[in-house]
Amino acid sequence: MTRTAVVVGGGIVGLAVARSLQRRDPGTPVVVLEKEPAVGAHQTGHNSGVVHSGLYYRPGSLKARFAVEGGTALREYCEQKGIPLDVPGKLVVATTEAELPQLDRLYGIGQQNGVPVRRLTLAEIAEREPHLRVRGALAVDSTGRVDYRLVAAALADDVLAAGGEIRTGVSVTAVENAQTVLVRTTDDVIEADRVAVCAGLHSDRIARASGLEPGVRILPFRGEFSELVPERADLVKGLVYPVPDPDLPFLGVHLTRGIDGTVHIGPNAVPALAREGYSWGKIVPRDVWESAMYRGSWRLARRYARTGAKEIARSLTGRALVKEARRMLPELKVSDVRRSGAGVRAQAVTRDGKLVDDFLFLRDGRALHVLNAPSPAATACLVIGDRIAEELCLDAQH
Repeated sequence: MTRTAVVVGGGIVGLAVARSLQRRDPGTPVVVLEKEPAVGAHQTGHNSGVVHSGLYYRPGSLKARFAVEGGTALREYCEQKGIPLDVPGKLVVATTEAELPQLDRLYGIGQQNGVPVRRLTLAEIAEREPHLRVRGALAVDSTGRVDYRLVAAALADDVLAAGGEIRTGVSVTAVENAQTVLVRTTDDVIEADRVAVCAGLHSDRIARASGLEPGVRILPFRGEFSELVPERADLVKGLVYPVPDPDLPFLGVHLTRGIDGTVHIGPNAVPALAREGYSWGKIVPRDVWESAMYRGSWRLARRYARTGAKEIARSLTGRALVKEARRMLPELKVSDVRRSGAGVRAQAVTRDGKLVDDFLFLRDGRALHVLNAPSPAATACLVIGDRIAEELCLDAQH
């Protein structure tokens, strides 16, 4: 009997899952359902383009393993497909003496995770980034950059070339387990043998509509970027990250020269007023209401109240962002910076207000729901796709 597989969500993870299903079980009809008119419309198409190394992640976590393995797989894939990807490495910098112990901590984590990391002298820092003024730095040589929209397009081509189908403009409302899996859309019901739900910003909603209790709620955080005006882009040669505060969930304002030469500054992290709220002007009452009524939202807000206020200030005034960036780049002026794009991070939050820090999957019979796919999900898309496809294919054989 022919076993049909359905993937809900045409972002980079969903497309990688579809490709892996085809490679593991050739001849299986695979259908990707995407509610937008094109694939890669949300998190895939709104990010910094960094190919992450795995430096920051807790040793032994899925994030650490996926980043290291995924970065290697992605580089090989892009070389095969002719997608521009370069590996300039990045600097993680300490701007004060008090931050130097955090560099030592990160160095140890990098070694545990198998990440190529080394300490730099001040002379070596100045050679790589002459405009920085810092007290110390680590070089992470495996960090790269790519346009993930091109990767998603190549994955989509692979799916189609192998006989798969990508249906855009199709909204899935629920995934129900019966003798087969029933994938309900707004105007159809599709029978499937196995289903992967990679719905990103709407993953928890689909899980709940499918009769599951995910135990988390997706809270959307908008990350807004600014960029250096072209005549000042020479201030930054590569990728520069501050030492992250271990008590905070985000990496802080960093400087990233993209593969197109544009230097981005950011992102901040502010609560979005819509799950797809790429600006303050996008407000969806249902989204605001769900976030406000969730107990975890208030507990999270209390935990990070001061940090949240600073992030909102950075969003509303460019001076606050520039002030933060000047800790690393003192020559930077407000006139050197202009607004750029924004992305929305689908962050799973527990009822007690804790951010889910790792990948989170929920199995329901022959369906697997991806409830949290944080950075480095784009970097690790091929490895994640293999992991999900392997589990679904093994189950289908029993």
